Amino acid sequence: MFDGQPQQELDALLHDYPELRQLYDRHKALDKQVIDAELGVAPVDDTQLALLKREKLQAKDRLTQMVGQLQA
Repeated sequence: MFDGQPQQELDALLHDYPELRQLYDRHKALDKQVIDAELGVAPVDDTQLALLKREKLQAKDRLTQMVGQLQA
């Protein structure tokens, strides 16, 4: 998810910061929903898919911001 971010560092942050873990898990769940919708596994209309993608992007943006602040 975070380009150039060593997995071990990310795992430590996720362990130490429950809010970050919760947001990370939410992003992963949204990613799965988007993939399922795009593959036709889950019946989702175009409007709902757009909302899922927007929420996923917002979660990723927030995650990136939080990780940046924690590493500063």
